[in-house]
Amino acid sequence: MIRTAIRTVIPTRRTGRSPRAAASLAAALAVLGGLLAGCAPETGGVRGTPGASGLRDPYFAKLGNGGYDVGRYALDLAYDPDTGRLDGTARITARATQDLSAFNLDLSGLTVAGATVDGAPAAVNRAGTELTLRPRDELPRGREFTVTVEYAGVPEPLTDPDGSVEGWLRSAGGAVAVGEPAGSMTWFPGNHHPSDKAAYEIALTAPSGLTALSNGVRVSAGPVSGGRTRTVWRQPEPMASYLATVMIGRYATTTGTALGEVPVVTAVEPELVSATAGLRAELPALLARQRDRFGPYPFSAAGAVVTADGPLGYALETQTRPVFPAGSFDRTTLVHELAHQWFGNSVTPASWQDIWLNEGFATYAEWLYAEDHGSVPAADSFAAAFAEDANWAFPPADPPTAENLFDPPVYQRGAMVLHKLREAVGDRVFDELLRGWAAKYRHANASTEDFTAYAESVAGRDLDAVWDVWLYGRARPRTP
Repeated sequence: MIRTAIRTVIPTRRTGRSPRAAASLAAALAVLGGLLAGCAPETGGVRGTPGASGLRDPYFAKLGNGGYDVGRYALDLAYDPDTGRLDGTARITARATQDLSAFNLDLSGLTVAGATVDGAPAAVNRAGTELTLRPRDELPRGREFTVTVEYAGVPEPLTDPDGSVEGWLRSAGGAVAVGEPAGSMTWFPGNHHPSDKAAYEIALTAPSGLTALSNGVRVSAGPVSGGRTRTVWRQPEPMASYLATVMIGRYATTTGTALGEVPVVTAVEPELVSATAGLRAELPALLARQRDRFGPYPFSAAGAVVTADGPLGYALETQTRPVFPAGSFDRTTLVHELAHQWFGNSVTPASWQDIWLNEGFATYAEWLYAEDHGSVPAADSFAAAFAEDANWAFPPADPPTAENLFDPPVYQRGAMVLHKLREAVGDRVFDELLRGWAAKYRHANASTEDFTAYAESVAGRDLDAVWDVWLYGRARPRTP
């Protein structure tokens, strides 16, 4: 991501209860749940307990949910750009990670008409952005189950702590949906924390004069009733929900291939076709260069979408198809967002405290590109970043609040960490480290601790001198 106003996670200790109090509470909840679901509780109570209603991220305390792991989302969405109404059906395939009597989904706004679990009606309760479902029968640990939620309404975007706007954003005659860090909950229910990645299929029904795009590969498109077209996109590789996207509007699209066989779809609003044609044509070559640096491209599709300046105020690395407002579509930003396909999208942060692993790597990709193609050594980019006072407001791995998650230290000092690592281990080992990190955590989640341990394993030695000063240090050294 690159924001106009550029914006971790230390687990909070859970408050304990005595075993007797916990058992009493669980029994009471089980009885109440049975009544709500219209079925009698098992004799002696049920063994299942409700999944956590949040993952205790200190920046977004209620984001994400416990007790299950999502494997696949199938979203069927119909959008009316005249009224802004969105009608949705979300089919979520998940596996219980504990014995579950109830579980939560994150959903902001919108009206839920009903829900089922494995085809049987489930009791639904709503409190703010928490949607609690109580299935008719408890779900034993390890059980795969399917949740279906019917919902509708006019999605309202979210304003983030740093003042930027995300979620389902209406545009002239269409919409753009982006979700970092929490905006995806404005258009579909789910487990909206980056630690729970899943495959996606997103079906979009919109007026036939409009183009509807999303992540991954288009698998079908055809007319349906009412002068509308239904387009289905499939993202088979795991994706964090904040990287899901939808673009509906009057786009001119171009198709091609990159890296031999990866399908590429670029889309741009008609008035921007000429101005963006040259840079869009460079996308395959930029991907090839990054593959040589970072290892095999991790996804089955690629592309980019350029929108008119307006509702979207920043570029975002939405998986396989990053989106750019026209004013942000330049070579440096394109390099940055494409690098995120490896660092952020494939290797995804375990928590929001690890966001520097996204932005530091993508920023360093800019420095590497400038070094290789712009005759600007990375050492010069480092020196410029070192001289900027704003980059020393806090350590990159420790933003003080959610408002600071996308501030300059996360980007620039994050890149500085990588440059000092490169100096410490040498170019050969550093190149091995870049490719190896992307390979070891391909399609997985990783933390700052995972990265420092991995770097030391590749280097074969302790690197505390780098981490203590550049990653965790609060004071700017007297010299670089």
